[in-house]
Amino acid sequence: MNQRDETSRPASLAGSLLGPVDVRALADQLGIRPTKTLGQNFVIDPNTIRRIVNSARIGPGETVLEVGPGLGSLTLGLLDAAERVIAVEIDPVLAAKLPETAAAWRGDGASRLDVIQADALKLTTLPAPPTAVVANLPYNVAVPVVLNLLAAFDSLQHGLVMVQEEVADRLAAKPGSKIYGVPSVKAAWYADVRKAGVVGRNVFWPAPTIASGLVSLSRREPPETTAGRQEVFAVIDAAFAQRRKTLRAALAAWAGSGAAAEEALVNAGIDPKSRGEVIDVAGFARIAEHRPRSVSGRNPAGSHE
Repeated sequence: MNQRDETSRPASLAGSLLGPVDVRALADQLGIRPTKTLGQNFVIDPNTIRRIVNSARIGPGETVLEVGPGLGSLTLGLLDAAERVIAVEIDPVLAAKLPETAAAWRGDGASRLDVIQADALKLTTLPAPPTAVVANLPYNVAVPVVLNLLAAFDSLQHGLVMVQEEVADRLAAKPGSKIYGVPSVKAAWYADVRKAGVVGRNVFWPAPTIASGLVSLSRREPPETTAGRQEVFAVIDAAFAQRRKTLRAALAAWAGSGAAAEEALVNAGIDPKSRGEVIDVAGFARIAEHRPRSVSGRNPAGSHE
């Protein structure tokens, strides 16, 4: 292993981090070539890892959930900042190698790492409740992974995820934006979502065709509503399935008819001629509360899910 200048590293990340040579050497050992199917783009720049870990603002004693650790570039940085790291990796070869890499580069610190070979889209239990999620997410499943984690683990209070820049923009979009849509509203149900920066292509191997974006998540309570989350999400899905239509038209099937949709919208204090792209998550919750009883099969004032 090459000698590294420890004096040039911030005190918060005193340990060595994987560089381009290290990443490629590990991949060669395992006979791995990154695949588009799994959305694998490995970070090869230590400074980017430092930036991500520092921006995540991980406090002492935190348990951090990492999805898609790959060869361990970010994992090593997280071990320097967190009390415990739970890494969820879908690739069995990568999952098996990660504890060895952590032990080689972090010694006894590797005992604070749990590696789980699993699909993050189906994740419902973990060995400990995570307080933060910090991850370089595969581009092709980033949005459903974020939403699943926020739904499955109430203990998650904050996070920083790296995704395709276009996805970052959509997740962080606010009402009135042309890119505001289903990911924006559903993420807003769980958290305050903000774009936290852009990451260039050349810090990855292989280099993706477009830049990546950092997304900051800060847990907050969902809107006060008598409707359950799934009822609210059903309204969101219906509103954006035909986003060029007015809400009266887009929600006709959801409500049972255009007239019923208009009545629900008026009762929710929303102009039936407006479109979904101008409604915030609290507005969608109000609409869900007023779905006609004959369609919903529930009392509009029913208990919260």
